Amino acid sequence: MELFLIRHAIAVPRSPSLPDAERPLTPQGRERFTQAVAGLQRLGIRLRQVHHSPWLRTVETAALLAPVLQGDLLPTQALARPPEADLLHEIDQTPAALVGHEPWMSELLAWLMTGSPASGAMFDFKKGGVAWLEGPLRPGSMVLRAYLPPKVLRALGGGGG
Repeated sequence: MELFLIRHAIAVPRSPSLPDAERPLTPQGRERFTQAVAGLQRLGIRLRQVHHSPWLRTVETAALLAPVLQGDLLPTQALARPPEADLLHEIDQTPAALVGHEPWMSELLAWLMTGSPASGAMFDFKKGGVAWLEGPLRPGSMVLRAYLPPKVLRALGGGGG
């Protein structure tokens, strides 16, 4: 199986007047992630499913993946909390992408690779970054094929650093 873990693009800063789940992407976040998606296109990546947290910034990030999506966008409550086994049961087509938040995406990456989410702190998952995994979809069984920081994806997409 191929699985892409994607941290949402740049969102408006936290504010007491705006609930965290309602923070939208910034114009710069939209522009940069659109360039990153062009980089994914150049790599020939096509997705059959994109699961995303129900929080606004991930909904908007997932929608920007349309040029590489050949299937469905699926809101997934399990992406709005620390990784648990129920999340893995929702993925039924490959290649798939999961769009979520920190620190949970780093924890998910570590869990899928090592079997322990506690080692997630070793990953620097930038906003708009992508981790490309392969292997059986179970903790400790996947291999990191590539980590693509947003700057690299934008350069691949012709948008510069």
